[in-house]
Amino acid sequence: MTVRPSIVPYINRYIAMSLEQQISKGIMEAMKAKDTARLSALRNAKKYIIEAKTAGPEIAELADADVLKIISKLAKQGADSAALFREKGREDLAAEELAQVAVYQEYLPKQLSVEELTAEVRAIIAEVGASSMKEMGKVMGVATKRLAGRADGKEVSAKVRELLA
Repeated sequence: MTVRPSIVPYINRYIAMSLEQQISKGIMEAMKAKDTARLSALRNAKKYIIEAKTAGPEIAELADADVLKIISKLAKQGADSAALFREKGREDLAAEELAQVAVYQEYLPKQLSVEELTAEVRAIIAEVGASSMKEMGKVMGVATKRLAGRADGKEVSAKVRELLA
């Protein structure tokens, strides 16, 4: 099958859609499907993206890494809220929060398993040349950047401590 050269830029633009654009498209799809839980979650994410864009110098579009930070923060807050609601006996509110967290998880990269996290941290320790707990800061600096969105910071920190001890 051959593609007309005149439509190639449009195809490439659709394929190379940024995360912010994917969220905007998801909002439109949720509106059409009348999926209120999904719509609420995506509008909430879009609100935080717009706030981040207007907080500093004028930016046309946030980088995907920044959007990932926002979405992972929202997912973590939602999971924490759901745990609190369950603790207080409010299963209805916990279910709403978990539904939103599920939507956020769709936009986040796959989380690393324990084995994958251990392998990544070992590679970072070898790369940095760390051999003691005194060098934990160096390892964490590289690890937080490299594993952003793929692993929770507390898990990374615990694994670094474990491997350096």
